[in-house]
Amino acid sequence: MKFIIQGCSEALESNGGLVLAGKILAGLNLDGRLNGIAIKNMLEPKITNADVVRAYFGLLVLGKTNYEDIEQYRHAGYFRRALGIKRAPSAETLRQRMDGSEGRFDEVLKEANAKMLSMADITLVKTECGEYIPLDVDVSPFDNSRTHKEEVGRTYKGMDGYAPNFAYMGAEGYMLNCELRPGVQHCQKGTPEFLTETFGLLKLSGINGNVLLRMDSGNDAAENVRICRDEGIHYLIKRNLRKEKLENWLETASIYGVAHESRPGKTVYIGSCTRFMDDGHGNQEPWRIVFEVTKRSITRKGQHLLIPELEVDTYWTDLQEHPETVISLYNSHGTSEQFHSELKTDMDVERLPSGKFKTNATVLKTAMLAFNTLRRIGQGLLKIKKHLAIPVNVQRLRLRTVLQDVMYLACKYISRSHRHFLKLNRKDYRLNAIQLLYALL
Repeated sequence: MKFIIQGCSEALESNGGLVLAGKILAGLNLDGRLNGIAIKNMLEPKITNADVVRAYFGLLVLGKTNYEDIEQYRHAGYFRRALGIKRAPSAETLRQRMDGSEGRFDEVLKEANAKMLSMADITLVKTECGEYIPLDVDVSPFDNSRTHKEEVGRTYKGMDGYAPNFAYMGAEGYMLNCELRPGVQHCQKGTPEFLTETFGLLKLSGINGNVLLRMDSGNDAAENVRICRDEGIHYLIKRNLRKEKLENWLETASIYGVAHESRPGKTVYIGSCTRFMDDGHGNQEPWRIVFEVTKRSITRKGQHLLIPELEVDTYWTDLQEHPETVISLYNSHGTSEQFHSELKTDMDVERLPSGKFKTNATVLKTAMLAFNTLRRIGQGLLKIKKHLAIPVNVQRLRLRTVLQDVMYLACKYISRSHRHFLKLNRKDYRLNAIQLLYALL
């Protein structure tokens, strides 16, 4: 079949979802604070700080991170109108302004992100003792190998890059806080300060409810537990066994745990016990430990073992739920790996664009704002999924789906008589849902 390809003078756009992102951004009141930040060697910039941040935010919600990508949109009236940009910066201006900020934008971006989360619906996890807002803190290395960027080093995954720390909230995985770190930095270094800042942002967001902090064994430190106790935050932290003998835990499990044989030759002990720890002031206080000890004397293939294999998982927690519930809650912590994947793969935020560490830290904070914007759009559509012409049976839309189905929606932009129109295909199954979501935002 042959086609005749022709040009036209109409403003055809492929980023219809930008109006939703711009509507969310408009409610954060960023301009005043950003424009009040002085940038070195820029006394009276013609392009404001707010326009620079809005432009880069627009690239991130489209899954682009390179400064040069702005050249595709800087002369497009729709891009500027959708994001509230007065004068779009060039790639050179974008780079210079982000470098010149030297981290001064970070605090504004974090507070704006907390304000955005105050408008989001957070899904809680329910147990036999109550409901909790899950708060998952974890490190996820960024591969920036074969570069000479500041602070790029060997990460624990065996690649050169950064080792940023993230805090995700709710079953949806809204990003509450993030911190760019050098690649060689241990995951526990700086974590107490990160937790204190994260809990402050949690209060700033105004979200009420029991918060449950979940962390893996790399953050098994008494200081983390004490911060949680001081802030009234529930905690569930996997223990690092270090030099503890597995045989001693088998003996403890046989006394305090409940055994069940999942198959011949495999016995699992689940239970809890208490250890008295120093509270930092010379006093002893009880700390609960939940354990799961597995003893295998026969392999899955039926081979008998001369010496039984032991596998031990233990957790610090102040939860009073049944040990099985506590272990299940920790296993759900693994979902945060999907959130990392959405940021690094779907949004392409891994190989950061600048050679300067402070600039890349600002890029990551801006990406956090874009990440939550895409998440709000996706979850907003699920709330009104009955207005979609096709069935949707998921609890959370992956960001890749939001990018492909919403952000890159074909449309026609018309400006007439000081009014602006965005026209979609009448037969598009997303039309009614997007009209309603725009009104709700």
